[in-house]
Amino acid sequence: MPTRPTRKPVASLPLDTALLRPGLRLAVGLSGGADSVALLRVLAARSGELGLVLHAAHLHHGLRGAEADADADFARELAAGLGVPFHEARVDAGAEAKEKGETLEEAARRLRYGWFRQLLAAGEVEAVATAHTLDDQAETVLAKFLRGAWTEGLAGIHPVIEFPEGRILRPLLSATRAEVEDYLRALGQSWREDSSNRHLTFTRNRIRHELLPLLEGWNPQLREHLAQMAELARDEEAWWQAELARVAPQLLLPGRPVRGGGRAAGGGLAIDVTRLAALAPALQRRLLRYAAEQMGAALDFASTEALRALALTGRSGQKRELSKGLRAERTPRELRLAAGGAGIGREGEAGAIPEYAVAIPGEVEAPAFGLRLRIEVSGPAGAPDGRTPGPGRTAKLRNWKPGDRVRLRYSAGPRKVKEVLERLRITGTGRTLWPVLEVDGRIVWMRGVEVEPEQGIAVQAAFLDADAKPLSGGAKG
Repeated sequence: MPTRPTRKPVASLPLDTALLRPGLRLAVGLSGGADSVALLRVLAARSGELGLVLHAAHLHHGLRGAEADADADFARELAAGLGVPFHEARVDAGAEAKEKGETLEEAARRLRYGWFRQLLAAGEVEAVATAHTLDDQAETVLAKFLRGAWTEGLAGIHPVIEFPEGRILRPLLSATRAEVEDYLRALGQSWREDSSNRHLTFTRNRIRHELLPLLEGWNPQLREHLAQMAELARDEEAWWQAELARVAPQLLLPGRPVRGGGRAAGGGLAIDVTRLAALAPALQRRLLRYAAEQMGAALDFASTEALRALALTGRSGQKRELSKGLRAERTPRELRLAAGGAGIGREGEAGAIPEYAVAIPGEVEAPAFGLRLRIEVSGPAGAPDGRTPGPGRTAKLRNWKPGDRVRLRYSAGPRKVKEVLERLRITGTGRTLWPVLEVDGRIVWMRGVEVEPEQGIAVQAAFLDADAKPLSGGAKG
């Protein structure tokens, strides 16, 4: 049972109040563990001073049976004792992990943040605070390093995540787990222990209980140093993003060159190899990775170096197959990138971006976009509401165009596709080729985002690479 708030004066926790503002309606993600309980208690104690309107939010992941039920009861009673509005929901993380081919950790995190976004979209709160600590930061940075992360991965847990619906805040990143537990003991406040946190089958638990303690034998300040590395990496990454926004539009060329001058759209992206060679290696790598991201692919170190070698020392006519269906070709003057089979052709070859009619239900291959797309019908076909597509109807897969609007899931209203691409950091020439699916004049699927479901249909898309996972299920209803 949670204890009632005590009046005993105790030391507070390190709290990043710069993330908070007077009048903010803020929900604390309350699992019942020490970190989240401490965050709720310290914010409740300081809510008058900070001008916060505090809520608590608990998601039952459908794991650990009676133990998780007791966690929910504990969180509910703690919120009631503090006079804080309480929001709760239940999901089945195990079933989701199996269906999506994810680990339990991945599925639980996706579901948790999906629910937070629902709360934000519903207008219940304006932001959600999670209780990540300095220890969590150190574990995350070390895990990313072990996986071979780039600088952005070493940035670890960001203090703020921006979603279209609102923000996720991490105001406890300067506090250690030891400080959290000392704070709660001083309050006389109990907390719940998650038994799964001791299972060494989970990578994070092995890092927490085995690897970090071992490494601290070499450097007792390792956690602090890893957290500092994350802060340095975030600042480095912010600088690089601004630099890429300045340089990329000058160096990335849309489509293919046309005889007589100019370029034809629909042929992916290209980079002048002479201009690329004049750049520092660090900027070369960044630019190549950025270009690949605009085509929907994430390059690892080996793929990036292979692409650099093709650009700088390759022969005209050489080609490479990279991840996520990305293809590269060296011409006498350019390195050309295209998704799937799109856009790699002879110099001077022009061509418009085709549109594809898709039967409902039905499937289509779209080489121009490097996609295979399938539409399925759910529920009674041809319902009289005028929205559910019946047999014989068709959809249109096409490139986006100025003026297009799309309604994102959990969004209050339609947004310009141009603005959505900017939010995705798809800027400049990267926007040349970006597919959308239209049904009866409404965009029901768009690459890279979750679209508000269209009643009666479900859309699945995958790269033409047979081993690729689905890109998204952008419309389902």
